[in-house]
Amino acid sequence: MTRLSPSRRTLVGAALASPLIPLAGRGAAAPLPALGPARPFAFAQLKAAAAASARRPYAPPSLRGDPAGIDYDAVGAISYRPEATLWGSLPGDAGIRFFPRGKYAREPVDIYAVQDGQARQTLYAGQLFQVSDPQVARMLALAPGFSGFRAMNGDRRTDWLAFQGASYFRSADPFNQYGLSARGLAINSGGPGPESFPRFTSFWLERSAAGELTVNAALEGEEVAGAYRIACRRGPFGLVQEIECALYFRKAVERLGVAPLTSMFWYGENDPGLRRDWRPEIHDSDGLAILTGAGERIWRPLADPPRVVTNGFADRRPGGYGLLQRDRTFDHYEDDGAFYDRRPSAWVEPLEDWGAGTVELVEIPTGDETSDNVVAFWRPAEPVRAGDARAYRYRLHWSAEEPAPPGVARAVATRVGQGGRPGQPPRAGVQKLVVDFDGGALGGLGRTSGVEAAVSVSRGRLEDAAAYPIVGTSAWRLMMDVTILDADSTDIRAFLRRNGEALTETWTYQLFRR
Repeated sequence: MTRLSPSRRTLVGAALASPLIPLAGRGAAAPLPALGPARPFAFAQLKAAAAASARRPYAPPSLRGDPAGIDYDAVGAISYRPEATLWGSLPGDAGIRFFPRGKYAREPVDIYAVQDGQARQTLYAGQLFQVSDPQVARMLALAPGFSGFRAMNGDRRTDWLAFQGASYFRSADPFNQYGLSARGLAINSGGPGPESFPRFTSFWLERSAAGELTVNAALEGEEVAGAYRIACRRGPFGLVQEIECALYFRKAVERLGVAPLTSMFWYGENDPGLRRDWRPEIHDSDGLAILTGAGERIWRPLADPPRVVTNGFADRRPGGYGLLQRDRTFDHYEDDGAFYDRRPSAWVEPLEDWGAGTVELVEIPTGDETSDNVVAFWRPAEPVRAGDARAYRYRLHWSAEEPAPPGVARAVATRVGQGGRPGQPPRAGVQKLVVDFDGGALGGLGRTSGVEAAVSVSRGRLEDAAAYPIVGTSAWRLMMDVTILDADSTDIRAFLRRNGEALTETWTYQLFRR
């Protein structure tokens, strides 16, 4: 499987001006960039164009110049002229600045400003960028075109939304800190063959009278053409995007990934023996959360596996899923530069019946924090054939947690270590797992309240499973010893219950032989 691109970590500031709107503080239109002629635009047209494109063979992008030399350091020498911000004179958080092409985002994209149902293409000009290094300036001149854009906060210094590379996009809300990314579509992620990366080729940006941003995008790939409408609404708890997509398939797709999320997990408290850095934990997300169609809540802690691992959670009419960063304690990371404790969580909420399928989790071994190595998406059970058309609607929440607090206790920590009793000789092959639950119906319950652990282990042996309240806290601890049998890993499923009723979400884990 192809490793996920690290390009989302190389996003830098860029900006764009528009003669439609006077520039802030200038009282006059910007000389650049020029805009093309006005043409009618509507999302229905975009869908019709995607359907027509899918009936034609895929045409790879035609590149003018190669920006391969514009690497991470070169990108740092390029800045966008802030006075050239599209919608920069208007109040609110929808001012748009643009990214140049570079090593990690080579393909140019077309970007249109939409006003009163009329779209005008922004025309690239090198003068939009300030470049401090003459050599970088020469490379930039040989690779014209925009690679994406970002939406600026009202402070005109930081941004809250960025689209760049393939169909990747991400938000810094609610902590003004970027972390994981979303994608328009994943194709054959986690499969035996190479992964395909369809890309957003064109964007139509709309700003409402209230200042809210809507992103319309055309998707093109070898297997598919599509149309996306992404309406953005910011609030006190983060960004909510209502997403509608129409997909038209040129070819059959073995593994379709709808509403994919990508993140990074290097190590955490569940991998203490694998720590290779002075910081205690390094990850953008620490777990996959699922709300099943039957109402069960599932928590799967992430890991850096010894091999590529794909796990599927079968469901029907899913309530939602997301890659979350639950651990918000600074001294669990001790990183005062990357601030992993502030990384946003992302939650996918279907707005219609998605039928039967699986929430897929793909984890890829990594040796550092620079590459995304985790993917989660919805894989429909119905196979995709050439000529098929699919449509999906969902909300994407960028927040601190799931959009609604769970009614059951959550797993707040997972730790793995040497099995057996402290002070006794270690037993070969035995590993100890410790899971802490907190919140929900656990509050006020004690050792005599009838709380018990429900644990199942596949391809392994379970010993000494016990659950008890942690003294001085509101949390409960589940502790168990597990031995892996006749395999390199075992799957564990556990929750706490009382009188036959679940008190906690279901914790699942894949334990590997050490």
